[in-house]
Amino acid sequence: MAYELHYWPTIQGRGEFVRLALEAAGAPYIDVARGAEAAGLGVPALLHCLNDRKLAYPPFAPPFLKDGGVLVGQTAAILQYLAPTLKLVARSEQARTWTQQIQLTIADMVDEAHDTHHPVGTGLYYEDQKPEALRRAKEFCVARMPKYLQWFEAIVVRNPAGPRHLVGGKLSYADLSLFQLVEGLLYAFPKAAEQALAEAPAVVQLHGRVKALSKVAAYLRSERRIPFNEDGIFRRYPELDLG
Repeated sequence: MAYELHYWPTIQGRGEFVRLALEAAGAPYIDVARGAEAAGLGVPALLHCLNDRKLAYPPFAPPFLKDGGVLVGQTAAILQYLAPTLKLVARSEQARTWTQQIQLTIADMVDEAHDTHHPVGTGLYYEDQKPEALRRAKEFCVARMPKYLQWFEAIVVRNPAGPRHLVGGKLSYADLSLFQLVEGLLYAFPKAAEQALAEAPAVVQLHGRVKALSKVAAYLRSERRIPFNEDGIFRRYPELDLG
C-alpha cells in the first residue's frame, strides 16, 4: 500500500523533507494534492482530510501522512514514524533519539529562515514587513546561519562512526534533511550561505554525497521535484542576502 503524503502542490516547503525520505528509500507514495481531482485527489482531497471533524487525532496543518489507518502530522514526527520502515534510522534508542534531536534543530533553522521574509506575521505580505524583514535577515545571515552550520559541522566531524553521516555509519533522514536545508539556504541566501559553508567543509561534503545518491539524483532531475520559488519557505529576495 502506498503512503499518502498531504502537502501543498506548488511549493517544496516542509513537505519536501518527507518527500526526500520517501524518494531516497524508493517507497511508494501518492502526493495527494498534486493528483487529479477526477481521481479523488488534488487540493480538495487534502482539505477534506484536514477538515474532517470525525478524526480523533486531526493534523493541525500540512504536511501530514496517511499510512492505512494511521495519520501523522508534523514533519519531524512523520520522519520519525517512517524511518524504521524505510531503514533511515539506526536501531538503538540512543541513535533514534539523537537523530530526532538533529531533525528538530533543522526544523528550528527552517523556521528562522522563513521568518526572514515574514518576521511580523504569516498573514501579511512580504511587502508589508520589509523593514522588519531586513533586520531579521541581517541577524540570520550574520549570526544565526553560521551558528547553526557550525553545530552541524561539529556533529558530523565528531560522529564516532566517521564523518560521512550525521548519525552512525549509514544514511539517515537527518542527512537528507540537512541536504535540503543547505539547498534552501543556497537558493535563498547564496552569498551568505557560501560564506558560512566555507567554514563547514564536512557539511558541504555530506551535502554532495546525498545529492549524488542514485535515487536522490533521479528525483532531483524529475518533474516530481518542485523548483524553489517565492511562495515557499526559502525565498530569494536579493536585498535579504546579507553576505
